[in-house]
Amino acid sequence: MLSYFLRRLSLVVPTFLGVTVLIFAITRFVPGGPVERMLANMHSQGDGGGSLSMSGSNSALSDEQIQELNAFYGLDKPVHVAYFDWLTNLASLDLGESTRYYEPVSDMIAERLPVSLFYGGMTFFISYFISIPLGYYKA
Repeated sequence: MLSYFLRRLSLVVPTFLGVTVLIFAITRFVPGGPVERMLANMHSQGDGGGSLSMSGSNSALSDEQIQELNAFYGLDKPVHVAYFDWLTNLASLDLGESTRYYEPVSDMIAERLPVSLFYGGMTFFISYFISIPLGYYKA
């Protein structure tokens, strides 16, 4: 029993690292990051003519401003440095700021947590105190 417990416990670290690498890769490499979204919003609020490009004469921001935004969001750092910084912030429970709503992520989670706990509690109650006794009775 102890060996089984130790084997399962030893899988926690690789699983955690695998999940964090996957989440980081999705948030880092999927198109439509915070800078692209800002440029799209600025472009849609403009006259609407022309095509959107990351830099150049059609862009709402200069190349220097785009570089500053990339530096602000850490998109200018190498991937391993950005991952380590992100993991350090995650370990200290600093979830950062939402790139969509521009609010602290921890505040957004705290705001939505009561509803999630309510539905989770109701699901727990229904499954364990209603469905299982009914299944036992039916059997």
